[in-house]
Amino acid sequence: MRLFKTVDEVRSFINSVRREGKTVGLVPTMGYLHQGHLSLVHEAKRSCDVVIVSIFVNPTQFDPNEDYQTYPRDLQRDVALVADAGVEAIFAPEAEEMYSQGFSSFVDVTGVSECLCGASRPGHFRGVATVVTKLFNIVLPDAAFFGQKDFQQVMVIKRMVADLNMSVQIIDVPIVREEDGLALSSRNVYLSQEERKAALVLHRSLHLAKEQVNEGERSAQQIKERIIKEIQAEPLANIDYVEILSVPDLKPIEIIKGNVLLALAVRFGKTRLIDNSILEA
Repeated sequence: MRLFKTVDEVRSFINSVRREGKTVGLVPTMGYLHQGHLSLVHEAKRSCDVVIVSIFVNPTQFDPNEDYQTYPRDLQRDVALVADAGVEAIFAPEAEEMYSQGFSSFVDVTGVSECLCGASRPGHFRGVATVVTKLFNIVLPDAAFFGQKDFQQVMVIKRMVADLNMSVQIIDVPIVREEDGLALSSRNVYLSQEERKAALVLHRSLHLAKEQVNEGERSAQQIKERIIKEIQAEPLANIDYVEILSVPDLKPIEIIKGNVLLALAVRFGKTRLIDNSILEA
């Protein structure tokens, strides 16, 4: 397993791989890896000859009040996990390598980026779209792998790839959860013991919504109100949003028909967690 820190190094590696006629899979991450990330790696290994994991805490997707400086980082640990998974290479650049002095070019994906996390984190998806575009241009992968926990991010990237005629297949991989239902996230490390217990209200709420749909409820507003009541009953929970939207365009709906997205963002103390589920009617 090889660790690259510069664009030139990883491009040289990619060129050698391409000369051998091998396919390349990219797993973009911000590091502090967990089993959710490794599920992406395993899917990439099944689909591609060579897998590259990028580890980069991208400053352009954090606003000044967010946790960029304190976001968990442990490259040595990440390298060991990725090596054990059989990955061929890691690309772990410094911020200066990705954003040189005078950097002034950004990618904006409108529409699907403007609701949910896009509304509560202005500029977030511009940073995501820009860094993912850069990674695609550097690695030139045949396929890239993203987790469904960040459902809106996947929709933004798929829209960007389609609109800009990028020759990469976007593969989304199901959410990986703890045994008690909490979705795996690098930010879970921030939670106190009490907050960790309180955060289980997210999974309970998703399950409750599915039960309501299975029992015949089709009003998006009625389900939202029930979910909000469930979350507000948890004293440590502070709701950012609870939304039910169409897929893939992420527009508000009144009646649940076909597959729709239930998306949650809730703060527990200083930690903001997201989760989602597809409701089927």
